[in-house]
Amino acid sequence: MLAGGVSASMRYYPYLQRPFYTARGEGPYLFDNEGNRFIDFNTSNGAAILGHKHPAIREAIIEALDAGTIAAAETYHHQKLAARLCEIIDSAERVRFASTGSEVTSVAVRLARHVTGRKKILKFDGHFHGLTDTFLYRRDESGAVIPSAGGVPEAGADEVVMSAWNDVDAFDAMIDQQGNDIAAVILEPVHFNAGCIPPIDGFLEHIRSRTSAAGIVLIFDEVLSGFRVRLGGMEEFYGVRPDLSTWAKAIANGLPLAALTGRADLMEELIPNGPVAHSGTYSGHLHSVLASIATLEELSQPGLFNQIEEIGKGFYSQLQDTFDRHAIPARVQGMGTRFGIYFGRTEPVTTVADVQNHDHDLNRQFYLGCMDRGVYFHAYTHTGPPGHAGFSLAHTDDVLGEALNVMDSVAADIARGRN
Repeated sequence: MLAGGVSASMRYYPYLQRPFYTARGEGPYLFDNEGNRFIDFNTSNGAAILGHKHPAIREAIIEALDAGTIAAAETYHHQKLAARLCEIIDSAERVRFASTGSEVTSVAVRLARHVTGRKKILKFDGHFHGLTDTFLYRRDESGAVIPSAGGVPEAGADEVVMSAWNDVDAFDAMIDQQGNDIAAVILEPVHFNAGCIPPIDGFLEHIRSRTSAAGIVLIFDEVLSGFRVRLGGMEEFYGVRPDLSTWAKAIANGLPLAALTGRADLMEELIPNGPVAHSGTYSGHLHSVLASIATLEELSQPGLFNQIEEIGKGFYSQLQDTFDRHAIPARVQGMGTRFGIYFGRTEPVTTVADVQNHDHDLNRQFYLGCMDRGVYFHAYTHTGPPGHAGFSLAHTDDVLGEALNVMDSVAADIARGRN
């Protein structure tokens, strides 16, 4: 009786024409209803950074259960988590908790509009900032901004300015033309929603410079990029300090929690100190807050992110070598724990326009071939960019080696079929 057979649209698996039904997860594995085991390269859309059924998270949830199902209440644990986020995130002077990434990106824009007195936002082609009306716009072939989903008001397009990622000239033109009307520039500091498209050298620094000069609030959407490459997010990795940042997914290893962080003078405009609205019965639910404290404790282990970087580079290099040896046109790009596979091209991907013609037939053959052999990649769509994949801290060298052997076998089968 579920609408469309799913509880969320992206759970529909286009190559299966149904959802992939999961019974349970453990470490780096998923198990289906028949008990089949799969090495998981979706990791709950990137949320399960520690892996499934992690003992520290399990212990945190039991602690929350023992405290009762507390909602709509502040606890000492909320203060502890907020203080920890302010320690590890350079730009975080204040914190506000919520339940979803969509919620905190909307509040961030609301704050920016209030403090600047402007209405427009600038977003980049293909960057994902949640499913509220504010962000559900795209550019058509003529470059005009139009709704990207049904029910989104066409009039809202007048308040959205769009530019191409990694195109300095296009960005400058937008700021020169409309900067006085733009309240916020919002971006994924690495475009993980389309796989993995990093900023070109100096691009984030240039955006920071132009927005500061124009009095525009700069928002880093770290919902997907946060805690992948550095504990303090991509702002730590690139050394660029936004005004506001949004966090979710990996922040609590899959428990529903989001956070808005940023400059004190901006954040204190939220009610009760200012007039900007944000609240919610389940904002900062105790189960999620305790899971987040435990997650950050695990991610704070000395040398962890150097280890992640080394594992990732080795894995991505070996996966690229697999495609190259079998003469399959594919480009692997990854940073930290997240990566994308772009079928149909071998050149670097620098903007979402590069992969609008992503070869979904090759993608389908590879993903379904992997699934048949016990390796799970989630297919988000059958058109446009392919989406993202990733590994967790539970993916040991042995697990990744097993997965690479499977992927080599699948690639060999595909190559034979192409000859």
